[in-house]
Amino acid sequence: MAYTPAPHVTQHWSLSKASATGKRGMVVSQVKAAAEAGVAILDAGGNAIDAAVGTALALSTTEPWNSGLGGIGFALVHRAGQAKADVVDFGPVAPSGLNPSAFKLTGRLKNDLFAWPEVEGDANIHGPLSFAIPSALAGYDRMLKQWGKLPIGEIMAPALALAKRGLPQDWYTTLKVASSASVLRLYDESARIYLPGGLPPVSPYQGKPGFFKLGNLPATLERLSKAGLSDFYQGDIARALVADVKSVGGVLNAQDMIHCQARILPATEYQWRGRTLQLAGGLTAAPTMMRVLDQMKSVPYGKAPDAAWYTAFSRAMKAAYAERLAGLGDADPLAAETCTTHLTVCDAEGTVVTMTTTLLSSMGSRVVLPGTGVLMNNGVMWFDPSPNQPNSIAPGKRPLTNMSPIILKDGDRPWLAAGASGGRRILAAVAQVMTFVADFGMSLEEAAHQPRIDVSGPEGCSADIRLPPDVIAALEADGPTEVVEHGVMPINFACPNVILLSADGSRTGISDAASPWSAAVAQS
Repeated sequence: MAYTPAPHVTQHWSLSKASATGKRGMVVSQVKAAAEAGVAILDAGGNAIDAAVGTALALSTTEPWNSGLGGIGFALVHRAGQAKADVVDFGPVAPSGLNPSAFKLTGRLKNDLFAWPEVEGDANIHGPLSFAIPSALAGYDRMLKQWGKLPIGEIMAPALALAKRGLPQDWYTTLKVASSASVLRLYDESARIYLPGGLPPVSPYQGKPGFFKLGNLPATLERLSKAGLSDFYQGDIARALVADVKSVGGVLNAQDMIHCQARILPATEYQWRGRTLQLAGGLTAAPTMMRVLDQMKSVPYGKAPDAAWYTAFSRAMKAAYAERLAGLGDADPLAAETCTTHLTVCDAEGTVVTMTTTLLSSMGSRVVLPGTGVLMNNGVMWFDPSPNQPNSIAPGKRPLTNMSPIILKDGDRPWLAAGASGGRRILAAVAQVMTFVADFGMSLEEAAHQPRIDVSGPEGCSADIRLPPDVIAALEADGPTEVVEHGVMPINFACPNVILLSADGSRTGISDAASPWSAAVAQS
């Protein structure tokens, strides 16, 4: 008999994620232990800013492949009683000693996360020359000094406890480490921590997974908890970090660290269907998101997203990317895939923080600095290695990024706060989840489980295999469409997390179903 195999799929189960509800604080994070750390800070009398920073620091010990002390990011902070959110910009900046001539082109195109010209030895992708100035702690320090309530020791206590416990050695850790193992093995401290015996750590065949320590990171966190976060830039930790960088051949220097500053700017506002969308500004995905929404204003919104709506959204995404790419050429990093983390927090008073941080690639530069245990970012990869381009490598320069934290407000009150991890896929995920709730009236659980599409450039669309056949057929008729699964790996869709703050004072939070460790945790 003739037999034609069906398209290959790997998931023969239904993934779901529970929401959390309450009337006080809420933390949603890609790791439940980090969200619980944030709630513990709220319980200790901290506000949403304290909890957001504490959650981010906890993530450096529980999700080291996505973010950490060596990373960068952006946050939106809408304080209770205020009419407008503030942006905290601690985005990437190139070191002052970065020399473009150090990145010699091979003449070939690199098919990595970015479609850049290939550099000899991939020096812009991993290793000591790929470091941008690590500004995450500058951002957290600025937020706490501006709006925080608790002393730094209390805010860091949960992260320090998690660091001393160690990273869970389960199947997901094995998967994340294995995906970067070919480069981690090139750097001594990274290999020592993550590749014992030359292989990724694995959990036992039966019983509970163990934990393993992340080098000298616990000692660094302990020092910061006593000396303050500024010690990372002009204290003992700064001196150790700069010495580490020099020892591995990097150019990041003491002056780069001393002059590292986070900026507080007004949020960008955009009127959307009776509410006001607040975004993080021009160095994020915000301009492209507004262009997508411009095109969606004339699209009919029925009871649920149908084939016509998904097709219109796909076209709007493609057109917005085409405009951005035409204006910036190969300088636009939004066509690249990165590994980020996102957290969303609210407190009992109604202050909301939505924050996205990243190391850029999974495991960033793949270099763990031996003296401090800091895993460094590879932010130089955001720059075009070709000379004389809008986004060419240059000392002290800021590149564009693809992060997109948002707060949708109803009047002056935060109503929905969201963001996502997933690099180039962030924009599509955030826009769809927002519109599922705001425009189609879905509950947060319905929106979080609604199949999505992804458009990450001016051509082509990815469609979740769970979408109705007529939606997939319409997308295929409209242009190249790849039907894919939404799972842990391959990562075909971003991983959003959201908090909805209802007018009656109730709050609901949820994270992405395909993110195995993520959770929303409500303050009891």
